[in-house]
Amino acid sequence: PTAEEVRPIVVAESQPPRWGWRALVVFVTGGALTAPGFGVAQLDDQQDVSASATTQTSTVAAAPTDEPIVVQPPDIDTNEPVAFVAALLGPSVVQIETDIGLGSGVIYGEGLILTNNHVIENTSQVRVRLSDGRTLEAEVVGSDPRTDIAVVSAGADLDLPQATLALDKPLEVGELTVAIGSPFQLQQTVTSGIVSAVNRPIFNGAGFNAMVQTDAAINRGNSGGALANRLGEVIGINTAIQTDGTSSNNAGIGFAMPITTAYEVASRIVDGESLEPGFLGVEGTPPANGEIGVLLASVTAGSAAEFAGLQVGDIVVSIDGAPVTAFEELAGLVQTSFPGQEIELQLML
Repeated sequence: PTAEEVRPIVVAESQPPRWGWRALVVFVTGGALTAPGFGVAQLDDQQDVSASATTQTSTVAAAPTDEPIVVQPPDIDTNEPVAFVAALLGPSVVQIETDIGLGSGVIYGEGLILTNNHVIENTSQVRVRLSDGRTLEAEVVGSDPRTDIAVVSAGADLDLPQATLALDKPLEVGELTVAIGSPFQLQQTVTSGIVSAVNRPIFNGAGFNAMVQTDAAINRGNSGGALANRLGEVIGINTAIQTDGTSSNNAGIGFAMPITTAYEVASRIVDGESLEPGFLGVEGTPPANGEIGVLLASVTAGSAAEFAGLQVGDIVVSIDGAPVTAFEELAGLVQTSFPGQEIELQLML
């Protein structure tokens, strides 16, 4: 490579993904990761299921405003950062109960609750248990199996405490994280850790998602709950954990869907918009001689990549400023965008 170039690209409509052969070797159906015997497990008390291609939708009376409401922090008398987050955010985290299991959720709008698709899958009515012990009947507004995000409505007429979302805030590896949810039906359980990695590509059977990795203890029942920063702002929706192949309990590696992606998906669900993922239209391999980035091995005719002028032999080193060190990372970052959105690629030519 002799030069750098930054190109804006408008992501095209989704097409059947064509992952490079190296990606297919590393990732197999069901979400198994690189090391033999390791895999990603869902966190609720239901059986693990593969993501489907369908999306549930229904009509809800109250939609969130264009921007989430920013909650003014109460006067919490503590110098302990985790205790501060627990007191501030705890009332906005709920337990979601179905006939076959339970998970967690985060109140983010007027009666609207963010959770995981696998928590509410195959049901339209759920029970929501608030932090004060009250139980409400609620309905599933819609869900997206690809990102494993769903929205539940408990009714806009209730004055429920809304969480503050850390939208479009960059995460720093090593920063404090606090997880709140209902692992093993233990409501309002608080654990803490750090951001272990960002943009970690996780395959869920339908595609890659760029996720936040944390070592805060999360287990079955934490699904759909909050991962927060030291300010009590939600930075992610807890979704999956790394396992050793013999146990489905916490091993110190968990994954959360970044809140910016989760909120975008939730807004599209409520507004009835398309949930098709972005499609760039490339296949890639590691560059020769140990160079950084992803070497483009092919460019699909008529794709966003071809329209933007990407060529075989270009090396992608970042997307919207996020480093790209493997094809799986490129795929995860592209698939968290939507058709018509613009992304910026930095190339080595």
